[in-house]
This record gives sequence, structure tokens and C-alpha cells, in this order.
Amino acid sequence: MPALSLSLLEASYAVCRFPAGTSVAAPPPSPFALLVQAAEETTLVCPLDQAPPEAEIDAGWRCFRIEQSFDFSVPGILASVLAPLAGAGIGIFATSTFSTDYVLVKTADTEKAVAALEDAGHSFRNEN
Repeated sequence: MPALSLSLLEASYAVCRFPAGTSVAAPPPSPFALLVQAAEETTLVCPLDQAPPEAEIDAGWRCFRIEQSFDFSVPGILASVLAPLAGAGIGIFATSTFSTDYVLVKTADTEKAVAALEDAGHSFRNEN
């Protein structure tokens, strides 16, 4: 699996759940936010200070960003991050954009996650 360059985003994040069909405004621009409307629910991931109070909120997440962009045909990119985290017993919330992947871990697991990822050969850039 490839060695990747990762960054740990500065903000603390929240994963928010709304009932299916709920209209949710897109969050203001930030280094990372996600809005997914699926049949079973609407999910918003945003900086904790932007979490809507009416949502079911799971707070206290940190976000890792894979700095490289890869063609969709390249296998194993996300697995190269998830496998070391799983091996270290760290739960995740993962998502992708067209260009890269993001992996969130609970704040309490951040140092353990960094160590596991570095042990797997990944490197870190300064925080965004």
C-alpha cells in the first residue's frame, strides 16, 4: 500500500444526524464539511461550532485529509489509512470527495491515530 502525506485539520468536528428528508442548509466554507442526504437520514459533518442545535450531534472528532489526489482506478488508497487505524483499535468515520479522502477519529484517539499512521509509513504536513 502506498505511503501517503496526510494533514490533521485544526478544528474539532461534529457528526450530525437529521431525520430522512430534512432540509439542511450547507455549512459555511471551512477546510472540510460534508452534507449527505440519503434515504434513511441526512448527515452533516461540520466544525463543532457550526453544528445545528436541533441535530442529533456526536461531537469530538478530528479530521485527517489525504493530501495526494489519485485516479479512481488506483486501489488501496483509503485502505492504507484504515488498516493501521483498525489495527490500533481506532474507530473511524470516512468519506471521499472527487479528489481525495477524509478520515475522522475521535479526539481522544488522535495521538494514537497519528502514531499508527506514522508507523505504517505515512507522513504529516502542518495542520490547516
